[in-house]
Amino acid sequence: MSFYKKMLPGVLPSAALAASVFMAGFSGQALADCERGALDALYCDENGDLVADLPEDKSKWNDPNTLIFAYTPVEDPAIYSDIWKPFIDHLSEVTGRDVRFFAVQSNSAQVEAMRSGRLHIAGFSTGPTPFAVNLAGAVPFALMGSDSGQFGYSLQVFTHKDSDIHEITDLKGKRVAHTSPTSNSGNQAPRALFPEMGVVPGDDYEISFSGSHDQSMLGVVAKDYDAAPVASEVVERMAARGLYDTDDVRLVWESDRFPTTSYNHAHNLHPDLVEKIREAFYTFKFKGTELGEEFEGVETFVPINYKDNWKVIRTIQASNGVQYTPDNLK
Repeated sequence: MSFYKKMLPGVLPSAALAASVFMAGFSGQALADCERGALDALYCDENGDLVADLPEDKSKWNDPNTLIFAYTPVEDPAIYSDIWKPFIDHLSEVTGRDVRFFAVQSNSAQVEAMRSGRLHIAGFSTGPTPFAVNLAGAVPFALMGSDSGQFGYSLQVFTHKDSDIHEITDLKGKRVAHTSPTSNSGNQAPRALFPEMGVVPGDDYEISFSGSHDQSMLGVVAKDYDAAPVASEVVERMAARGLYDTDDVRLVWESDRFPTTSYNHAHNLHPDLVEKIREAFYTFKFKGTELGEEFEGVETFVPINYKDNWKVIRTIQASNGVQYTPDNLK
């Protein structure tokens, strides 16, 4: 039994607890031999779409009266409870279920919560999404985007306005803030892309893990770090909230756009419920809501599929030798 099953109903653990019990949650009855690709032994992928299939045994379909939703822990999660309320209300109305929002503070806690059945719908940040897919049976189906179907964010490298860093090669010999090992823009993408520009992270410059994009950016402003690769969408929201002065930093380099936070449902939810969940996402309009104010330029949730839209991320992670294991996620 997962540790989460022994906790109070609906309570997701703190980052400290998650770290100590993370491996304990990764147990369970492996399925008989089936096509599964990179998926954990608990799941099958007979149709080759790279995500876990709905269980063939209908008795294993989950149809909860209360849905638990969690947003990615990239930033301080406490501020998002009110911001997400308009969407939570809409999701509740469309599905006819009570919906509860829970703030999580680590990727490992979020992934384990879905694997253990305690989390039904979740926004996973870009880099951890493949871990959620392969370890927890998450099924990505939506991204935030525009009415025209455009979506994504870029990797941006910032330095302090007074620094002598003007291009990527100037990072040599510096102290650079990466966010966390599983982060795409905060670690995986720089490790895959920077060597082509003449800089090998960890060899040519010192890596300091800040823990989050906002901490990386604030560290650059305070001159705790010489530079930082960060997600454009995060620093744009920080600037809009006045968390830093854009005049204090300088953009050094920017990548092409990546897919942003994926929105997922657990693979074993009843298909009728999944249909309603997707309907709720695709019919929600951001304009005039707190969510729309927070995610400037976002108008709707855009339908996506993991196999196609996460190909570039899987390629980056493969180039870094990433394996989707609990240890690597921690």
